[in-house]
Amino acid sequence: MFAWNFEAIGTHWQINTDRPVSHGDRARVTALIDRFEHEWSRFRADSAVSALANGVAQVPLPPDAPALFDTYAQLSAATDGAVNPLVGDALARRGYGPEVSLIDRGAQAAPEDWRRMLAWSGEHLSLTEPAMVDIGAIGKGRLVDIVFEALCATTSGTVVVDASGDSRVRGQTQRVGLEHPFDTRRAIGVIEVSDAALCASATNRRAWGEGLHHVLDARTGEPVRAIAATWAIAETAMRADAIATALFFDGGPELAFEWDVQWVRMTTDGSVQWSPGSKAELFL
Repeated sequence: MFAWNFEAIGTHWQINTDRPVSHGDRARVTALIDRFEHEWSRFRADSAVSALANGVAQVPLPPDAPALFDTYAQLSAATDGAVNPLVGDALARRGYGPEVSLIDRGAQAAPEDWRRMLAWSGEHLSLTEPAMVDIGAIGKGRLVDIVFEALCATTSGTVVVDASGDSRVRGQTQRVGLEHPFDTRRAIGVIEVSDAALCASATNRRAWGEGLHHVLDARTGEPVRAIAATWAIAETAMRADAIATALFFDGGPELAFEWDVQWVRMTTDGSVQWSPGSKAELFL
């Protein structure tokens, strides 16, 4: 097994294949990631979403926009508005903006009428008024799918794309530890992933200040308090990522059932919950 390691979108990636990834495939993957960042990164001043936040009314429609925002519409409906792609300004106020100040300026709810403000059909992505789009609830999963599908088109045999907690596997079984959110030296269980995607989210990652972290309830701008960590297995990484986010809120388990997604989550009081049919081996 050959491993290709690199840094992208602020995290570590590892790609495992039966043969070394060719120079041409590496160049294609790098270009796909750069394009995705140029469109969706709120940490880049030259990105499409930064242009919208700075008052540009419309930008060319990124090819991923329909899949991303159609999924957001389902997430928003399932969680009664807790998940919202216009949460970027609320994150910035809590200190997790483009400058990553980590200075809390108080809670701010995201616009609840985001579906009226944001349009993603035709040739343009547009906003009726400036706002910061943040696709963090599903964006890394979507990018894992893009890289995975690009490699599978030119590579036979095993392909494993792992972006630090979000992964997709073809051709082998991966046995993955479920990291304890309160003690990263421990695991609360293990789960096997075969020809599927696994995504995880936890409030101890991207955390700062007094109780601040990256998972906000868009309706209030406050960090979630009841759930500490989630794991989801789905056919694609974007769907797994979406459910890993939805599980922080009421409505998440119901959406997972609708999408036939297996899941595990740990609450902040230390209890563990899992979906019917979950194949996780939990250390209870």
